[in-house]
Amino acid sequence: MDISQKTTNMGEKRGTKKRVNVRYLTMTAMLSAVAYIMMFLDFSVPFMPSFIKMDLSELPALIGSFTFGPVCGVLICLIKNLLHLFISTTGGVGELSNFILGAVFVWPAGLIYKRKKSKQMALIGSLSGAVIMGLISVVSNYFLVYPVYYNFMDKELILASYQLIVPSVKNIFQCVVYFNMPFTVLKGLFSALITFVVYKPLSPILKGTR
Repeated sequence: MDISQKTTNMGEKRGTKKRVNVRYLTMTAMLSAVAYIMMFLDFSVPFMPSFIKMDLSELPALIGSFTFGPVCGVLICLIKNLLHLFISTTGGVGELSNFILGAVFVWPAGLIYKRKKSKQMALIGSLSGAVIMGLISVVSNYFLVYPVYYNFMDKELILASYQLIVPSVKNIFQCVVYFNMPFTVLKGLFSALITFVVYKPLSPILKGTR
């Protein structure tokens, strides 16, 4: 191979890499915007107190994590919460908790899927991420989120909201373990289920192969 051919090949590789980087950044920004919008599309669920809402804003992050790798998923979680800071009512604590939970969900899911891109590994990754997110939510809610809530809502009133559903709970820690942890796992599983439905048709569009 002569010098001119080497130069041409190097130029082609640089051009391809540049296009990939531009698409990566563009798709990350787009998925972050969708995730931010989805934070407002929350809804109540019958087995949780009314002040706790379900949203599926981790869904775009999970799709990004499967499509472009776990770093992309974490970036989407970060960007959506940075945007939400402008209208935060928790002084950033709620956003910090949301970022931590989203990151520990999409990072292992994307990392496991990256090792072998198959439905089985996507399922294992999603289940692992959902369980880890549920466990971390105990720490996040008990030490970060609820101490902030106490500034707006009496601690006993919060406990009473849970006791209306299950009278046997005695304290906030039990509430977080019995309610918030399975709720968070279920939230992750919902995102994973929708991802399994939409990922195949969306993937070539996001990657620009169609």
